[in-house]
Amino acid sequence: MKISFSAPSLPRTGPLAVGVLSGGKLLATAERLDKATDGAIGRAMRASRFNGETGQSLTIMAPSGVGASRIIMLGLGDAERFDDLAAQALGGRAWKAMAGTGDKAAHFAIDPVNGSHLKTADIAANAAYGALLGSYRFDKYRTREKDDAKPSVRTLTIASRNSDQAKKGFARFEKIADGVFFTRNLVSEPANVIYPATLAHQARRLTKLGVKVQVLDEKQMAKLNMGALLGVAQGSANKPRLVVLRWDGAPRAKNKAPIAFIGKGVTFDTGGISIKPAGGMEDMKWDMGGSGVVIGLMKALAGRKAKVNAVGIVGLVENMPSGTAQRPGDVVKTMSGQTVEVINTDAEGRLVLADAMWYCQDRFNPHTMIDLATLTGAIIVSLGNENAGLFANDDEICDRLTAAGKSVGEPVWRMPLGDAYDKMINSDIADMKNIGGRWGGSITAAQFLQRFVKDGVKWAHLDIAGVTWSNKEVPTVPKGGTGFGVRLLDRLVSENYES
Repeated sequence: MKISFSAPSLPRTGPLAVGVLSGGKLLATAERLDKATDGAIGRAMRASRFNGETGQSLTIMAPSGVGASRIIMLGLGDAERFDDLAAQALGGRAWKAMAGTGDKAAHFAIDPVNGSHLKTADIAANAAYGALLGSYRFDKYRTREKDDAKPSVRTLTIASRNSDQAKKGFARFEKIADGVFFTRNLVSEPANVIYPATLAHQARRLTKLGVKVQVLDEKQMAKLNMGALLGVAQGSANKPRLVVLRWDGAPRAKNKAPIAFIGKGVTFDTGGISIKPAGGMEDMKWDMGGSGVVIGLMKALAGRKAKVNAVGIVGLVENMPSGTAQRPGDVVKTMSGQTVEVINTDAEGRLVLADAMWYCQDRFNPHTMIDLATLTGAIIVSLGNENAGLFANDDEICDRLTAAGKSVGEPVWRMPLGDAYDKMINSDIADMKNIGGRWGGSITAAQFLQRFVKDGVKWAHLDIAGVTWSNKEVPTVPKGGTGFGVRLLDRLVSENYES
């Protein structure tokens, strides 16, 4: 879909979306339409009990007196509560109402909202962003889908005051959306298409944006003594990869130490010898969600030329059962020199992250390190599908992540760490074991990762198992891969780490 911006105007064809505040207060364009249609807007509102509350919509077909094929009225709710996220959701709702109308072009009139802190241009930019995010579809494998089941709208014109300013604001959002869509695509692809080698190839595409990309193969990782990551991979015919992405956006910064993002990239997770139940195993194609977020984030940062030095590292493996697969009871030696007794081969993501995190610190000395992983089912038991689990060794990074998540609609919830939990992963024959028992599973997984954080490094772990894939649709996030984390971390960087 192509989005353009124009000065306020009424279209001669196609659907037109307009906003209405709580209490049925018409905004400027809706008032103009009401006059042009001899009061049809007001009559339709009264007949349908539409009063402009958030989430409400009303469509008037073939209205007399205007050129538009239909008028779509969208509730904005209270003006005082109409913020960035509300404007984005409004855009997503507008897109959903317009997309399948049969028209190729649609229009969305953005008017000043008295009482909101947002300027009209900001509303327009955010609404366009929301419409773009909501327009995402992963349909490359649908070969028999009928045309009338597909979105017909190809262009969306956002009409508002200060349209040039709105266009400028949207340009930044569009680059972030590129990163979100890249992540959604990677997460949505089946495991016969996305496996370690092909995911590494996808990461290499970022070189066109100025990202430096290095790919380590199995032999190189063996020389680095990455026994934990390689142990997970040894049962698969698809060989592992470690991908390093660097964006040097602040070459003149006094402190050139980067912020680092580490992603779990298990491209398919059978559980290994500790095999998962068959029901729902097909979902394990998105167990590489953490790596997808890191790659999408690096695309967003490079796309908008973020003034930050950032490193992204993703450990890519496939966890399969075979004659060569890792066994429960095996002991592996990590790159850090610490040893791990593998109790359950389905607790594999933390093993991958352990070596990736250590490599990152050893090579790049980051001041802050954030890892993302679809790590535990336990976090879904704790938080459902509404929040990512947040663990951190530093209050400041925790507060920054929480604030960033709230501002973009990707909420996180801090979970505890502590010595009592850490003792649960002590092993009788090695330095640690990879699970701590049934209780507090997401916490003991985080405790495991914390053992691979060097002194002085600020660290946070985001368990995104419950938010990487969604079976419900919201205005800016269709069903399927969500891209959760790209917008969150982009906002974290922009508000706290850019020079």
